[in-house]
Amino acid sequence: MRVHAVSDIHVDYPQNLKWVLGIDRHEYQADVLLLAGDVSEDLMLLERVLRGCAERFAKVVFVPGNHDLWVRRCSYDCSLAKFKAIQRLCSEVGIATEPFEYAGVEFIPLLSWYDFSFAALDRSLRLGWRDFSACSWPASLPDSQAVTRHFHQLNVGVFEWAKARSEQGLAQRSGEKICPRISCSHFLPSIDVMPSWVPESKRTVYPVLGSAELGAQVRLLAPDIHVYGHSHVNQTIEIDSTHYVNNAFATPKETRIAAKQLRCIYDSDDGRVLSRLSELAKSGGLWS
Repeated sequence: MRVHAVSDIHVDYPQNLKWVLGIDRHEYQADVLLLAGDVSEDLMLLERVLRGCAERFAKVVFVPGNHDLWVRRCSYDCSLAKFKAIQRLCSEVGIATEPFEYAGVEFIPLLSWYDFSFAALDRSLRLGWRDFSACSWPASLPDSQAVTRHFHQLNVGVFEWAKARSEQGLAQRSGEKICPRISCSHFLPSIDVMPSWVPESKRTVYPVLGSAELGAQVRLLAPDIHVYGHSHVNQTIEIDSTHYVNNAFATPKETRIAAKQLRCIYDSDDGRVLSRLSELAKSGGLWS
């Protein structure tokens, strides 16, 4: 069983949709796909892609990204209502949004948003960041920090699941992991996963990339691999024994920072895949 990762496929671009629908229908029937958000703001397109992925992979894990929750051109006037509709769609199609174990590997999707814990929000970003106009939240979630807290609270069940597995002796024995653990989120769990070569002029978006609290949740779970999206910068870095992997497909123009292909991040029959992640982390993180 292999595990593949991709995020930010943005199928509103015809080239990206063509790539997704061109994924072989037979090659991955025993495998798992981690789809780490930002598929489409169009709910019908999102459904088409999710159904297509479900037909091609044994299991598909999905966490919605910010673009998936835009409500500019849909029947929903609230991003939270659209989120709930997406969760229902996933349940209907057979897409995993809750933790599970498959073929001896634990898969843990984590919800999140951004809360400016990586850097302060300035006026320019507040005016220019599309989410602030394309998303709409209920009065109970008045700002991005509240939205982030809401999604993090929805992760509580994840930790109950992980604790139950530990108590049953399925996940750990005497502090040692039995099952490999792979978690995923759309948003960044730490600004430290961003490459050092990113120029200062491009770091203005750092406030809206993720949340330090998400990072705390990931560290508590201590996964072997954590897949994230959102930044569009392909990266592999090892921090505290966790391999952080970004394999964003990105927009058609973003060819220098995105490999434009599925990436196998785990293979139950080939332990060298995890070693390859370690090699990538040491050599600068970019896929070759």
